[in-house]
Amino acid sequence: EEDEEEEDEPSAEEEVVDLSLEWIQELPEDLDVCIAQRDFEGAVDLLDKLNEYLADKPASQPVKELRARVDERVRQLTDVLVFELSPDRSLRGGPRATRRAVSQLIRLGQSTKACELFLKNRAAAVQTAIRQLRIEGATLLYIHKLCHVFFTSLLETAREFETDFAGNNGCYSAFVVWARSSMRMFVDAFSKQVFDSKESLSTAAECVKVAKEHCKQLSEIGLDLTFIIHALLVKDIKGALQSYKDIIIEATKHRNSEEMWRKMNLMTPEALGKLREEMRSCGVGNFDQYTGDDCWVNLSYTVVAFTKQTMAFLEEALKLYFPELHMVLLESLVEIILVAVQHVDYSLRCEQDPEKKAFIRQNASFLYETVLPVVEKRFEEGVGKPAKQLQDLRNASRLMRVNPESTTSVV
Repeated sequence: EEDEEEEDEPSAEEEVVDLSLEWIQELPEDLDVCIAQRDFEGAVDLLDKLNEYLADKPASQPVKELRARVDERVRQLTDVLVFELSPDRSLRGGPRATRRAVSQLIRLGQSTKACELFLKNRAAAVQTAIRQLRIEGATLLYIHKLCHVFFTSLLETAREFETDFAGNNGCYSAFVVWARSSMRMFVDAFSKQVFDSKESLSTAAECVKVAKEHCKQLSEIGLDLTFIIHALLVKDIKGALQSYKDIIIEATKHRNSEEMWRKMNLMTPEALGKLREEMRSCGVGNFDQYTGDDCWVNLSYTVVAFTKQTMAFLEEALKLYFPELHMVLLESLVEIILVAVQHVDYSLRCEQDPEKKAFIRQNASFLYETVLPVVEKRFEEGVGKPAKQLQDLRNASRLMRVNPESTTSVV
């Protein structure tokens, strides 16, 4: 009998949970009012108060019934908060507009859902902002605007995320995933304007530079997405480098086909001064030793034009450079240089006129002893390490000149 009494006691104890308090009686209705009046904080405060009150109390039948009635309201409240976070609802106010709903969802123990919805909301906001940008005028101007809009949004989102989810370390990886996919959205818009529209290499280089600089700003908040932007752009930049390389090779071959091996007469001192300045900016410091009396230059037009075009290509390519592009840049340079080198070597072998032969040799020495070392030096400065392929190319051509009568071309 004693055992039976003991078994009864807990059930007697269960009845002790006092649910007759006025605030508990009115709680379901009060929650309805809070939800209707959009007093989300008030609703969650009431729920916290109830949970605190019931925390150490047994789950008797009346408690379970009360819980069921309250849970129904929690579901409604969650639905309303989720709706508050839907992109249509809160795009206008920027990331902060979502803070209320996010913080109440977190208090309801729904931090994963809050995180997912917040980021979905921000993705839609970023996409809308990009779409609303008008594509007009110069590409570079559009890219400045695009970078400003995108990276400002990203920065704001990151800061808001840190504020809202400060205690939820688990959510941070979701943010990183979000930032990466946003970057994809940005690069799509970027590439469409810069690469699909076949902009010049110098414009592309300027645009990429702007994007990289903006990307660096994110390191302020400990977010380094530079490697992502590189990975996403590498294919387009490779394509741009290769198509520009093809243009240079075509132009060089065309000039070579019309080669007369004559000195250049620039007619006016101004024109000579301009060419001297262009050569200096290309890195050719000893150009004066190739200038003659009046306005003559003791070099062929083809070799001078080739030098300017190749150095311009290298400068633009170095602005675009990052390690993943190393081989494609190097191979493009070698391919371009070979067109000029082989032309000079071939002409040297075929030319019978001693005077012309001497002039070709002078062009060859300008190419090998001035231009190629400048290319090597500039490449090493821009990339941070020397290029063996370029050295080999120069050394091979040196062998060629030691035995200029040889009929085998060095490739």
